[in-house]
Amino acid sequence: MYQALYRKWRPKVFADVIGQEHITQTLRRQVAEGRTSHAYLFTGTRGTGKTTCAKILAKAVNCEAPVEGDPCGKCPSCLGLESGSFLDVLELDAASNNGVDQVRALRDEAVYSPAHVKKRVYIVDEVHMLSTAAFNALLKILEEPPEHLMFILATTELHKVPATILSRCQRFSFRRIQPGDVAARLSYVAGREGIDLRPDGAELLSRLADGALRDGLSLLDQCAASGGTIDAAAVLDVLGLAGNLQTARLMELILNRDAQGALLLLDELYRGGKDMGAVLSELSVLTRDLLLQRTAPEGGAALLSGGFDAAVLERLGGRAAPARFLHLASTLQKASAELYASVNRRLDTELCLLRLCDESLSGDLTALEARIRRLEEGQSARGELAARRPAPPPEAPLPEREPEAREEPEDPPPWDEPPLPEEPPAEDRRAYDVAEEPPEPPREDRPPAEPSPPAAPAAPARAVSGGWWRTLAENCKGRLPPMYRPFLGMCSGFLEDGLLTVCAPDDLTLGRLDNDRVREALAQEAEALVGAPVRLALRAGLPPRSSPEENLKNLLESGRRFENIEIK
Repeated sequence: MYQALYRKWRPKVFADVIGQEHITQTLRRQVAEGRTSHAYLFTGTRGTGKTTCAKILAKAVNCEAPVEGDPCGKCPSCLGLESGSFLDVLELDAASNNGVDQVRALRDEAVYSPAHVKKRVYIVDEVHMLSTAAFNALLKILEEPPEHLMFILATTELHKVPATILSRCQRFSFRRIQPGDVAARLSYVAGREGIDLRPDGAELLSRLADGALRDGLSLLDQCAASGGTIDAAAVLDVLGLAGNLQTARLMELILNRDAQGALLLLDELYRGGKDMGAVLSELSVLTRDLLLQRTAPEGGAALLSGGFDAAVLERLGGRAAPARFLHLASTLQKASAELYASVNRRLDTELCLLRLCDESLSGDLTALEARIRRLEEGQSARGELAARRPAPPPEAPLPEREPEAREEPEDPPPWDEPPLPEEPPAEDRRAYDVAEEPPEPPREDRPPAEPSPPAAPAAPARAVSGGWWRTLAENCKGRLPPMYRPFLGMCSGFLEDGLLTVCAPDDLTLGRLDNDRVREALAQEAEALVGAPVRLALRAGLPPRSSPEENLKNLLESGRRFENIEIK
């Protein structure tokens, strides 16, 4: 009859226990010196050797000829306990015998002396599952047990064991087994079983075991059933995992915010039979390694999982800031926890990938932080671009002209002066009139005026006056939904050769206004104000500044327009 590998290769002596030397040496010394306690408590994660050490200890204290604290395995006591014919060593599961009645029955039977061996041993597995009443029933016999009685309690959740139980036991904490020790043990077992296990396959299995040798042997047993050589590719194929290369490729797409590529790769993995939970788990491991590498590059090397190459971690680690990796890790942890109760695991995994590619889809404060960070990055990028632009050459100052000496008459008669213009009545004044000085009458003794210097070339773009643009924007707001009005109020515009250019302060505002509805409203209102067809263009950035001459010209044009308005 076939026996599972983890049962067949369960250690028989303390020397065969892997990775728990700090415990096995103490237990061997206690057995050799005859200083064993009446109650032990073994704690640690699954598959680290708690039940195995409990069984070895039960055989060692009853062995007739122990060898340096280890059971000999040849005496009648060792053989009887190994075969299960002696009932003086009982293994109980507290998960199914957690009531007070079962504990009372155990307490009543424990007072009887063993039939074949020196000590009656009770191994209580998962002792934290006992009820409060059951723990209270166990207290008295744990405190004052008979000479022939020993209790060995094992648990994976130490915090659930009452303090009154802890104070009556010797506690031993089992560590997670290192991947190197697991890989060495797997290679040894595979060699004895005739399994073709390659080093890369043993290394991958040791990492998947997560410190539990029993899990590693179970995975090896599963891969061996497929036949053939067991390498890393065969392990990934049998267990339905994505693999390091595909996980790194998926992470690269996420860091590049390529949602389409990430979804296509996930679909490829799904069609290949990969489990969605395993994909998120491998992404979580890679994200943890990247976060540790960015936050603790010196001392964090020992904390890495070792499943990814240093060059891959270096390449991916420079793609994002530590805050981004922290967001990725928290999102993956939350999605993995919710995946077990999901009715559509693929859909939830796809939604998780979309949130990883774009934080603004999270719908919480993370989305707001992402939008603010993008705006800040855009502003800093514009500032750097402006700083790199070459400064325009300074204009050469115009030569100062010496004031001309004007000859005044000795005693000009006052009656020759032209009469002063009368001040117009208040009701005929205009708000925006530009006063012009009256032309001086020609004088015979005045020297001829020199020709005026050529006018400066006009600016290539004429900024529309603030009042004109505000009127245009307000008219458009009346035709647009409220969602567009605040964004339109943040813009400015300028007109040049029939082309109205609307300048948005940033890309976010431009994206909100760049649609057919807003364009149509702007074009129609501009055509109504200008009186001629107007072309329209939207862009992000600041409008060109107008020169002083342009500002004066705009002011004069505004004054002439207001002169034609009849004030009542």
